[in-house]
Amino acid sequence: MTAASRAPAAARARSFDRAAALYGASRPGYPEALYDAVEELAGLPLAGARVADVGAGTGIATGPMRARGARVIAVEPGDGMAAEFRRAHPGIPVVRGDGDRLPLADHGFDLLTYAQSWHWTHPEHSVPEVRRVLRPGGALALWWNDLDGAVPWIAEQDARIRELFSAMEATVRALPDGLEFTTREVRWSRRIPLEAHLANHSSHSAFLLLGEPGTSAFMDAERERLRPLFPDGTVEEQYVVTLSVACP
Repeated sequence: MTAASRAPAAARARSFDRAAALYGASRPGYPEALYDAVEELAGLPLAGARVADVGAGTGIATGPMRARGARVIAVEPGDGMAAEFRRAHPGIPVVRGDGDRLPLADHGFDLLTYAQSWHWTHPEHSVPEVRRVLRPGGALALWWNDLDGAVPWIAEQDARIRELFSAMEATVRALPDGLEFTTREVRWSRRIPLEAHLANHSSHSAFLLLGEPGTSAFMDAERERLRPLFPDGTVEEQYVVTLSVACP
């Protein structure tokens, strides 16, 4: 059993700080159709909305919401991630905190977003915080961006990753009880160099905790497996974003 396999969720959450630049450079963004769906399901336009992006990381979701006219603030617990956020988005405020203890005023926000970060919270704390911070009629939006397991090569790669980390404590993505969510899937794809595809995987918490030797060995093997599938060196990654919106 590797150290990564034994690592609890809290250690995995903290692992991003030491790889914030890799995270910011390698993680995929989100399609514009996602933000269209957020607006539709939340029943409000992002333009002019008071938004807090919680667990904002390097600002992958925060920046596009700002570009749509949202009055957005980022909430981020990690030193390294917050520093990378400030470098990438100097015009967007970032405050230190997490979903279990939001450093935000009561009933001050139209929308709270958790872009691939809700699973790091504890719902017994984070749900009351959501209710405290949202204004009446406000909305909570949670989403996760996953490689599409219906694509054969992606499913095969995912199986290899699951086997490598079979003993790792699983992160829980269940929607919290007591809230009524509407869920929608948004499918999209991007074409990127093979090395960028491997770097994306390397930025995930399991590999960050595995360490450089183990990660390099896995990625070297993946490179050799994928080269025959993508002889021009360009990988087409296909994604499914699962969006769930509630109005507490």
